[in-house]
Amino acid sequence: MQTLSAETLQGLLENLYLEDSSADSEQLSSQLLQILRGASANDDPPVATDLWTGADAVLITYADTVVEHGVPALRSLRQLLNNRLRPFAEVVHVLPFLTSTSDGGFAVASHDRIEPRFGDWDDLADLAEGRRLMADLVLNHISAAHPWVRQFLRDEEPGRSCVLEAAPDPCWDQVVRPRSSSLFTQLSGSDGPRQVWTTFGPDQVDVDWRSPEVLLGFTRLLDRMLRHGVRWVRLDAVGFIWKTPGTGCIHLPEAHRIVEVLRQLMERSCCDGVVVTETNVPEEENLSYLVSGREAHLAYNFPLPPLLLEAAISGRADLLNGWLNRWPALPESTGLFNFTACHDGVGLRALEGLMSDERRLQLLIACEQRGGLISHRRLTNGEEAPYEINISWWSAMADGGIDPAHWQRARFLMTQLLVLALPGVPAFYLPALLATPNDLGTFRRTGQRRDLNRPQFKAEAVERRLQDPDSDATAVTTTLGHALRVRRDQPALHPDAAMEVLSAGRSDLVMLRRRGGGQTLVAVHNVTSSRLTLALGRLGGHAGLAWADCLSGSSETHASQLQLEPYAVHWLIQA
Repeated sequence: MQTLSAETLQGLLENLYLEDSSADSEQLSSQLLQILRGASANDDPPVATDLWTGADAVLITYADTVVEHGVPALRSLRQLLNNRLRPFAEVVHVLPFLTSTSDGGFAVASHDRIEPRFGDWDDLADLAEGRRLMADLVLNHISAAHPWVRQFLRDEEPGRSCVLEAAPDPCWDQVVRPRSSSLFTQLSGSDGPRQVWTTFGPDQVDVDWRSPEVLLGFTRLLDRMLRHGVRWVRLDAVGFIWKTPGTGCIHLPEAHRIVEVLRQLMERSCCDGVVVTETNVPEEENLSYLVSGREAHLAYNFPLPPLLLEAAISGRADLLNGWLNRWPALPESTGLFNFTACHDGVGLRALEGLMSDERRLQLLIACEQRGGLISHRRLTNGEEAPYEINISWWSAMADGGIDPAHWQRARFLMTQLLVLALPGVPAFYLPALLATPNDLGTFRRTGQRRDLNRPQFKAEAVERRLQDPDSDATAVTTTLGHALRVRRDQPALHPDAAMEVLSAGRSDLVMLRRRGGGQTLVAVHNVTSSRLTLALGRLGGHAGLAWADCLSGSSETHASQLQLEPYAVHWLIQA
């Protein structure tokens, strides 16, 4: 871990704000460090610590996924995690909890106030007891109701400097779009109409990162989060935050520089701070935030969900195996954030160059047959292209035959156990853990495609579901909770342990050899609905030693055949 010095930060700021003098950058550096609770006065360097271990998994949830009458949602969430889901809650990603006006909390209306029905900052700190919290910094935009926007429309500071005013011109023709809405929106100001950037929609006004006041504002928010238990921060849609005429306005050098600044501020404030970038883009672009070793600690592994989804639905793992066989080598203290389901849809941009148009089309059709919907984005030529699949992961695992529930539970568990076997940090979405199908009721009420996979539960209903020994939710949480405990004790499954793909060229199995801490483990996944046989002698290892399955506790002789049930998963070691 790097140690931050004021000189290092000042150098980054000088490269970011080229029009400012060295004195300006020095003053800004001092202001940032003062905001972070005077931590810059500590002459002792931060003590190095492991940022993640084999026991770590991230639980992704909205603050109000679980509600009960008269109780702040953060308190209800804390009770559920402490009583029922503790194995999954080493790190809890509470999706945007600040006051907002739309987009599931991502149109932030205040950087000071938590949404009242969720609770307050003390409730957030209480939730952090005994665990680490992960929170969002929504860096690209704010709600049209945010004080900065209101100040901008009155031509007052600091908002006048913080909102990105638009100048529609052909120089913006190449801007990469994540949506089909207008790039610019007209608002009514005190002196007449004002055009502003709205990359993600008319209620989400882009901020102007060319102004140091924006960095100061987000640093104040970061400090407040850190003081209330947040240790991991997710940089939402970070690739879009800097705009330069004549470019695609995505992943520009200044955006990378801002990530580096935020990482250094995190490391200066807490020795166990982790920066996670969220960029739903082709794989090489996504990894660009890791390769220097100075920016993000983790990046969302966006190719994994669509490739794993396609393999589970089609029963063919050839594309998944080929991609796994090219797993990237990353700098120390960096890694991938592995997930399947999340609050958004299954992103499709990461498939560019990894899946043929025909295979992708068949995947879209299969998901629509399972009740899913397809969201689109606008290309620079004005055409629209599929951007994400909106579907719950549980519904996506339904069978395509007469009985949708046929193998649904086994197929679902296979995908989640595969996530646990990969290098990097695994993450689970709370509604998926509760085996939740598409939320058609909410979608019909709101018309928002993403609401298919953003359900809300009453606390007593969740309790009943998890107390029912025959429910899918009980089966899922029991199986995965056991797997998490097993994973914790296997050095070879540490997030940083090496991986080798033994199934390259195969379509029926995914076999991963992990090595670490003096241990070797082979994770075997049957991605088909057929019973298969695997000769254990082909796994290598020591002749004559039995293979033991960490998950089931059973053992086989070295020369025997391992019978693989449909969608079975085995974690094999030799003692």
